[in-house]
Amino acid sequence: MHIAISGNIGSGKTTLCTMLAKHYGWQPEFESVDNNPYLKDFYQDMPRWAFHLQIYFLNSRFNQINTIRKADNTVIQDRTIYEDAYIFAANLHASGHINDRDYQSYLNIFESMIQFVKPPDLLIYLRADMPKLVQQIQKRGRDFEDAIQLEYLKNLNKHYEDWIGRYDLGKLLIFDVNEMDFVATIEDFATIVEKIDIELFGLFSQA
Repeated sequence: MHIAISGNIGSGKTTLCTMLAKHYGWQPEFESVDNNPYLKDFYQDMPRWAFHLQIYFLNSRFNQINTIRKADNTVIQDRTIYEDAYIFAANLHASGHINDRDYQSYLNIFESMIQFVKPPDLLIYLRADMPKLVQQIQKRGRDFEDAIQLEYLKNLNKHYEDWIGRYDLGKLLIFDVNEMDFVATIEDFATIVEKIDIELFGLFSQA
């Protein structure tokens, strides 16, 4: 199977991806962040580097999709190719950081790629409000993320909610993580696991 986790910057995707991969014995596929050659420049000058960054992410995600298609075991993916186009690129275009010509070129590439992409068997969406996102971003302490503007995060959240509200490509689980701490609180992680079990395997809690 192909499981995917979606959510805004700082929502906890990578952490949950790691924990679920360990719990179920799934193969994790992570977003290319630490080795991304454009992220630091992007947060310092969005109009200059937005198009380059999105092309990099789109290509990286498409390569992940090919890896997932060839895998014999279940893969859990940190962020989907849909988010690259419908959330991040769309937001950067709406904000004026990607011009119309570059955005149309991006969409043309995306539309060519998406013909070869099968939606995940289960999409997990982590819903988080601004205070939670800021807290999580500050906690992990990535230097390049210090330049993220609150307005940018707010706009991403709006795009996420719009996208999730019309998502119809397959099974969807939404977790509101504003009052959850699935790292420190085992009960919170157990709640997530139980709902995934029900959705994927039809297993109901015996409690």
